[in-house]
Parts: sequence; structure tokens; C-alpha cells
Amino acid sequence: MLEETQDTEEIIERIAALDVGKAELVCCVRLPSEDRPGKRLQEVSTHTTMTRSVLSPADRLRCLGVTRVVMEATSDYWKPIFYVLEAAGFETWLVNARDVKHLPGRPKTDRLDAIWLCKVAERQMIRPSFVPPPRIREMRHLARYRCDLVAMRTAEKNRTEKLLEDAQIKSSVVASDTFGVSGRAMMAALIAGERNPTVLAQMARASMRTKISALEEAFTGRFTDHHAFLLAKMLARVDQLNRDIAEVDAKIEELVAPFAVAVERLDEIPGIGRTAASLILAEIGLDMTRFPTAGHLASWARFAPTMKESAGKKKGRNATGHGNPYLARVLGEAAVSAGKTNTFLGERYRRIARRRGKKRAIVAVGRSILTIVWHLLSDPDAHFIDLGADFYDTRIGPERKKRTHIRQLEALGHRVILEPAA
Repeated sequence: MLEETQDTEEIIERIAALDVGKAELVCCVRLPSEDRPGKRLQEVSTHTTMTRSVLSPADRLRCLGVTRVVMEATSDYWKPIFYVLEAAGFETWLVNARDVKHLPGRPKTDRLDAIWLCKVAERQMIRPSFVPPPRIREMRHLARYRCDLVAMRTAEKNRTEKLLEDAQIKSSVVASDTFGVSGRAMMAALIAGERNPTVLAQMARASMRTKISALEEAFTGRFTDHHAFLLAKMLARVDQLNRDIAEVDAKIEELVAPFAVAVERLDEIPGIGRTAASLILAEIGLDMTRFPTAGHLASWARFAPTMKESAGKKKGRNATGHGNPYLARVLGEAAVSAGKTNTFLGERYRRIARRRGKKRAIVAVGRSILTIVWHLLSDPDAHFIDLGADFYDTRIGPERKKRTHIRQLEALGHRVILEPAA
């Protein structure tokens, strides 16, 4: 039976494609021929990527009546060109280079790349990539820089830990957080020249005071002036990164202020705080019309298994693939945090982790969080309602047991009729 599809055979009449490099770009324009119906006219030109040179082809495209401009995502070189054409009012598409591969055996040059991209684009055989609006782009720059700063701080803390191990200082064995109030006070004393384990252990605060004897043992090492010099530099670097992260957080809060309502609603989801909500908005934006369904958003974020089938056989391990690493990091942390809560998402994480492992549980719960986010952003009147940690036991569990028992009895030749108890 023939079914109607969503595909269209319409050819974009006036289209341009750009092959963008660091120093220059090649622009291919294809238009319908006025003298010979059914034929196409083509113009290929080369320009530098300086701003003034980009404005020249933009004016030319406007004169030719071009309605859509398509370019490949080549490193970060596409960004200034995309922003200039976007500001000029063109419908600008960024496409994945993997979707526009050349046919095998064809020669490859910048000119031929631009022509091929233009031919593929005019037949609407490619899809545009998601490029957020300017306000969200600014948030994304800050959010990604914050993630990089946090990674740098973590790396510096790891170096500090290695340095202390080299000096036979085993404070990390006793203290859960070496960089807590007690840990920082002890490291500052080490830098100042204090080497007496008893004096260092007495600097413990709060619950750490119950571990004074273990701390005395941990600080019995061979900490030298060489270690003190390096430790001072590392701690100074950690402190500077803490200040930088705080300043970036303040700037993100300033930019996210117009979207405070959306942040508050996402903050209701277990595992997600205000910072995580801001980082998620910076990656996916607020306009969910770009993603028709929650499944489209999960697929774009690579939180959905890929389907590979050939000759009736499914291949591969249903891996999700590599998506947005910054969004994946936030969702992964949120999934782990949710797994520690007495909520539906927490119970879902623990159930899957027991059967399939923690990595699969993170992906599954991350997808659930992303689905909730899509619904909250798509419907302003929607609110998050937790199903409860006992959802599986009170609803799914009994029904599953009921079906299992019915199948077993039917296999023994019985006809089962269920009636509720009085």
C-alpha cells in the first residue's frame, strides 16, 4: 500500500553554497535560466574570509535573489561567515560535513566542493544543523568556557594530589575532600614550613577532628621545600580558577535572567540545579519547535541508540554515538545526582544500574531528563510531577507479575479469569 511521505520534490530555485576555509571561501550560486527553461545557471567565485570581503558576496547574493545560503561546519571558520550572512537577512543553513560526502572517485577541490554542496542543497537532500540564536550563543560560549575551567581546576587538583603522594602525605586517604576547610589549612601550613604531624592534625575542623590520630599518621612523610614551592603554585592556580569560575557564573546569571522562569521550572527536576539548568538552556535553547518531538531532541543529543540493520539482521551494539559533549556532561552529572534521590528518576537509575551497569543507567536517565526538559519548554503550562520511587512496585511490578502468572497457567492448559477481591 502506497503511503504519503513528508518529502518534497521542490528544487530551491535560487541557492548558494559556500566552501569555507581559514583564509578564503568559494561561493557557488545556482539560478534558473531565463532563456532556456529547465536549465540552470551557475557562478563560482573565490573571496577571502575578511569581513569586508565577505560583505561583497553578500551583496552579490542579494542582487541575484538568493533565498538560502548553505555551508559546511568546518572547524570554527564557518562562524563569522554565518553570522554576517545571518545578520544580512539570508536563510542560512549550517550542514554536517558527513551528510555531503563526495562520490568515490571524484576529484576534490574547494571549487568542486562548493558546486557539489550547492547541487545537493538545491534538491533539499540535506538537513540544517541546530544553530541557536545570538542570545543563546552568548550563553553557550560562557557555559562551555565554564566547563573548560572546571576541567582545568580538576586537573590542577589531581596534580596537587600526585604531588602530595610524591611527598608521602596521605591526607586524601583520611579526608574525603582534600580541598575542604581543614585540608586547605593543613596545606597552607605545609607551605609555611610546618612539618610536625601533630600540629598539622590539630588543624582539623568539625567532623575531621574524629580522625586526628589517622591524620597524624597521614602527615608523617618527607615533604620538602621543593614540594612546598610546587604546592604553592598549584593552590594559587586553583584559587585563580575558582575566581574565574565565579565571575563566569555571575555573567551566566546575568544573561539567563530573562529566562528565569524556564530555569526555575527545570530546577524542579531531580538532579538539576540552577547551574545545570542554565547550562542545558545554553546548549538546546528555549525554542523547542526546532525539535518536533522529545525523541528528536534525544536523537540530536545522541541519547538514543542507533539502528543498524542489514538483510533482516540488526548489527552493532545499539551505541548512542558521540553527540554534544557539553550537554552529555551536564546530563550525566544530573543522572548520577538523581540516582541518589528517593524519586522516580532515582529508582529508575538504581534499577537499570543493577541489571545493566552504571553507564547504561546514566544514558537512560539522561534521556528521561531530556524528555522532561522538552515537555517543560514546549508547554509553558506544564509542570514537573514526580511519579514517586514506588512507581515500579505499585504499578508496573504487580501488572508484570499478573501477566507472568497468567501465561504460566495458560501454558498448563488453564483458562484464567481474574476478579478483584472483595
